[in-house]
Amino acid sequence: MNVSHLPLRVAIGAFVLNSGVSKWNLEGEAAAGMHGMAAGAIPPVRRVPPEHFARLLAGTELALGAALLLPVVPSALAGLGLLGFGGGLMRLYWSTPGLHEPGSPRPTQQGVPIAKDSWLVGAGLTLLLDDLFGRAAGKRRGLGRQIARRCGKRRG
Repeated sequence: MNVSHLPLRVAIGAFVLNSGVSKWNLEGEAAAGMHGMAAGAIPPVRRVPPEHFARLLAGTELALGAALLLPVVPSALAGLGLLGFGGGLMRLYWSTPGLHEPGSPRPTQQGVPIAKDSWLVGAGLTLLLDDLFGRAAGKRRGLGRQIARRCGKRRG
């Protein structure tokens, strides 16, 4: 893991982990409300009982939060998970009537709490791309050093 990813991973990982912990025991109206909103955006969710959906969502958040907090998980993998999770929230935002202005990406007052989760998509892309391109750049630098060493040995 790149040390520069640590602040981003810790901040988001702790937030997502806490969110999963708070959802773990949801039941009744709270689970039904969350389930209803998700089912409106993603119709196959209707087949999953509300309490089961809440537990699956909580488990996903717990796993993602832990992956972000554990430095042994590569940033590209943690970023991919964050990108998928944030993408799901953005689908919810775009598919739920009343969360954004008609014909516009601008959120309504009701949509702001979900629209703000777009930062998860940006953070996921940052971790993924920086890790992938950073590794590629490191390999190029390593190759350059190898070539320079070989060329230097021939001259000497």
